Amino acid sequence: MYDFCAGDFPLHVVLVEPQIPPNTGNIARTCAATRTPLHLIGPLGFELSDRYLKRAGLDYWPHVIWNFYPNWQEFIRRNTHPAHRWLAFSPRAQVSLWEFQFQPGDWLFFGSETAGLPDFCLNACHTHLRIPMRSAGVRSLNLSVSVAVGLFEAQRQLAQ
Repeated sequence: MYDFCAGDFPLHVVLVEPQIPPNTGNIARTCAATRTPLHLIGPLGFELSDRYLKRAGLDYWPHVIWNFYPNWQEFIRRNTHPAHRWLAFSPRAQVSLWEFQFQPGDWLFFGSETAGLPDFCLNACHTHLRIPMRSAGVRSLNLSVSVAVGLFEAQRQLAQ
């Protein structure tokens, strides 16, 4: 885990109750590549020592800036930043990712692969965003793909 000042980074990725270790490992690799802190909020659907999690992250784990919180209450206790926006990604959101203007300090929230973001998280977030999809038959993308799309669009807008 990493001890840092949240203001040191222009963006943060938050996974709320992720269930599939390889998805989290791939997201950790993306966060390492972009120097974006990763926040994992439990309960997790796996152990942090899971070999699939580590394998998906390959040898990038030493480069991941990450923190684990056993539950939502602990996350709130340790991360109350009124100056920062919390942005929920949800297929049910009305605001398109492409129409939204990201700002330095934004925190990007993503839910579990099976249930999405819980209501308590959706209610805490300032804005809900969706990733536009052209096919009505596809309700959502893989979690690691969604994080990459959201994070790279935010970085593109911030010219990082």
